Amino acid sequence: MNKPLITFIGNGKMALSIAKGIKETYALEIIGRTQEALDQFETALGSNVQKTLYEDSTCEGKTLIVCVKPYNLPEISTRLRGRAKALYSVLAGTPLSSLHAISAVSYVRAMPNLAAEIGLSMTALVGDTSLQDEAIELFGSIGKTLWLGSEKELDIATALAGSGPAYLALIAESLCDGAVREGLKRDDAMTLMRGLFEGFGTLIQTTHPALLKDSVMSPGGTTAAGYGALEKYGVRNGCMEAIHLAYEKAKSFK
Repeated sequence: MNKPLITFIGNGKMALSIAKGIKETYALEIIGRTQEALDQFETALGSNVQKTLYEDSTCEGKTLIVCVKPYNLPEISTRLRGRAKALYSVLAGTPLSSLHAISAVSYVRAMPNLAAEIGLSMTALVGDTSLQDEAIELFGSIGKTLWLGSEKELDIATALAGSGPAYLALIAESLCDGAVREGLKRDDAMTLMRGLFEGFGTLIQTTHPALLKDSVMSPGGTTAAGYGALEKYGVRNGCMEAIHLAYEKAKSFK
């Protein structure tokens, strides 16, 4: 049985992450600027793909995933011929109205994250409801999905789930640095941090964060001392401000 074809416009990191997640389920085509870049993409993917230069491409009747930089959209749109069946965009802050620069029957904005390559992305979706089921199935092959009711909500989701891995990476690194400062070997600190995140990732699926915190923090104990330091130095407010500024940045692309 032939696999359905998905055509990527662009061959950057996000395209590669998504392609790694869906390559077993879908046949893939990559449209890009140079043969060298397309060959590098295929090598990094570790799987054969159909490689097409812009000047040789057509979008007629295809399902597209657009993964270019937002500022490249106007130039890229002039190089694509034909009307796509469906267009999925992962361009941060780029509204559905701007996506109409590329001809398609229906449009959806999607915001996955880099965990797509291991099938654990959290992908927010919004757009034409005629594509809702297809979008959930497509992006469900790389993790969990959430269909939202407005583009504003998607921009907020971009700040949380799209940018969130970078914030968590900073927290993970900082916790390790703290342990090393107190005398723990770096490799041991990294091992403990990875185990911490793995277990916490499972617990948070079914337990509210406040309940997790309360279950660990006994009166006058070690966790309470450390938690007090986090509040004193503004970790909570810093995280909230990170979401605010990332959301404002997403809006600024419009």
